[in-house]
Amino acid sequence: MRRLTLGLVALLGVEVGVFALDAALPPDMGRGERASPVALDRRGAWLRALPVEDGRWRIRADLRRTDETFQRRLVAIEDKRFWLHPGVDPAAVMRAAASAALHGRVSSGASTLSMQTARLLEPRARTIPAKLIEMARAVQIEARLSKREILALYLTLAPYGGNLEGVRAASLSYFGHEPETLTAGEQALLIALPQSPEARRPDRRPEAARAARREVLDKMIRTGALTEVEAAEAEEEPLPGRSPFPALAWHAAGELARGAKAGEASVVSTLDARLQTRLEPLAAAAARAQGPEATAAILVVEIKGRAVRAAVGSGGLSRPGGWIDMTRAIRSPGSALKPFIYGLAFDDGLAAPDTQIEDAARRFGDYQPENFDRIFRGKVTAREALAHSLNVPAVEMLDKLGPAAFEARIDGTGVNLVRPRAQTREAGLAMALGGVGISLRDLATLYAALGDEGVVKPLAWTEAEAERRENQGGRRLMRAEAAEQVLAILRETPPPAGATAAALTKGRPVMAFKTGTSYGFRDAVAAGVVGPYVVAVWTGRADGGARGGLTGRDAALPLLFDAADLIDAPASAPRPIAPRGAPAALARLETQDAGPRLVFPPDGSTVQVEAFGPTSRGLVLAAGGEGLRWYVDGAPLGVDAVSRRTVWRPKGPGFYRLTVVDGQGRKATARVRVK
Repeated sequence: MRRLTLGLVALLGVEVGVFALDAALPPDMGRGERASPVALDRRGAWLRALPVEDGRWRIRADLRRTDETFQRRLVAIEDKRFWLHPGVDPAAVMRAAASAALHGRVSSGASTLSMQTARLLEPRARTIPAKLIEMARAVQIEARLSKREILALYLTLAPYGGNLEGVRAASLSYFGHEPETLTAGEQALLIALPQSPEARRPDRRPEAARAARREVLDKMIRTGALTEVEAAEAEEEPLPGRSPFPALAWHAAGELARGAKAGEASVVSTLDARLQTRLEPLAAAAARAQGPEATAAILVVEIKGRAVRAAVGSGGLSRPGGWIDMTRAIRSPGSALKPFIYGLAFDDGLAAPDTQIEDAARRFGDYQPENFDRIFRGKVTAREALAHSLNVPAVEMLDKLGPAAFEARIDGTGVNLVRPRAQTREAGLAMALGGVGISLRDLATLYAALGDEGVVKPLAWTEAEAERRENQGGRRLMRAEAAEQVLAILRETPPPAGATAAALTKGRPVMAFKTGTSYGFRDAVAAGVVGPYVVAVWTGRADGGARGGLTGRDAALPLLFDAADLIDAPASAPRPIAPRGAPAALARLETQDAGPRLVFPPDGSTVQVEAFGPTSRGLVLAAGGEGLRWYVDGAPLGVDAVSRRTVWRPKGPGFYRLTVVDGQGRKATARVRVK
């Protein structure tokens, strides 16, 4: 009993010592942790992986996406008792020692896959002390990882020539595909290369690679993995060269790869490689057409689940600023936020689509907006004002809604509006015309809410996220009725030049869209809902520089329509035409501004006419107000019998004073020169 007790104490002491040494000198797993996962598209196509130190392609292995036959044959040839031993194979060690004693040199290896993994983690010169350290490290690794994890780590670190590390990098570079399915010849080459990767590189030393492949095929025959006929067929396979790695969705896929969880081998994104492949050249062509400094970005989001199906971050890496992901950049949306101003006004009962609004010169405190074309149209409906992107009615509507309330409701959905630093702390009316920053991603998020009955949900970049988004609620921005009213108006927006209205084209989905142009033509934006998708595009300079005269309608809208044409969106029939009318209480948007507003000709203007006198065509006068009467230098003007409008036919060139008086006796005056 005493000897047994002493023996148990001694065994316990050894175990404690071993554990202490293991804790004090753990294996360095750093190289395995510094491996890159692969970002895949929704169907498993390779998008992009990231290189590690020194530009090495160390791609993390994914056993679920690696040919199981290859895995079995690798184990059978390299370490047939891999699943049984604790990291060191005693039988192999004894065999190697006996062979060395018999021949006077090492003629039979004893390295297990675990020991090879240890050597790849901590490379050392091949000496007997180094071999002993490898054996100890192999046992330590076995205590920390499962057998499948060790196999995956080996297939991550194994060298395949040049800067290729890992079976996935080798398979894609040499064979052009993932190692999910491998021919017998491909398997034999991938098993042979790690033992002497530079000497057997098929792209540089084809004869050595062919001989090494033949040697592995012979081993497969001896283990019963292949017949001689199958091995002969495998030997006839041509040796591969080396191809560059895919770099599709360069910005988004890189972001996904960098954000992968520790140890994650593959990130299955929501991106569609086929759609991405079509859109990237489209963005590049648009950028080239808009000047040497221009670039472009495109986002396509499937409303159901908010899955991002395509993300083009720039017009190409060779473009100025092409490395910057412009879908994430904070830029001015121009008028692209107007639909949400009207939508929230409809939602709050402040207006209806056919509420009348005065489109006339007006000052809001110290802010005096004007329309893009500097023409005022008088009385218009909210529907017309939004469809034609009139600025003054949008500012009027935002003034009624309250800029702070508008900003708070947008921010409350998780969408970030960024105001310029120089701006006052309070939200201002300039937000209606692009005086606020937003990313293209957040803009797409808002437009997706229009297509989802007013509910905002974050974008989903992985298939797992998309499933969660589909089944979870979001944050309501507006009622479904208000969102549908906005979409109905946006469907009536005139299409770009050369494009037929969607409602008139058989088989083409209806597009509800809006454009935006920022101050100085720096940003051209267009976003739309087409079938079950949202498309958002941006063009401009990555450095925020001004561009001459390129509006959202000219520079972004054609790209939006071209991108929408490449999506497999189902056709949608046009909505029926029906009489419209605002509720009586909302028939007109009342303003605090009293008196008539003279629209044309404006005060201080010079007007050129073709002829003078009572037989001339004359000028049609326009003003906002009710019961209007017109006077020229104090003399009343009548209403034209044919057009039923007030027409002024000047007697000759010179200066005139025009006065318009409404039914309550309030007046507006303009001094005009006629030439």
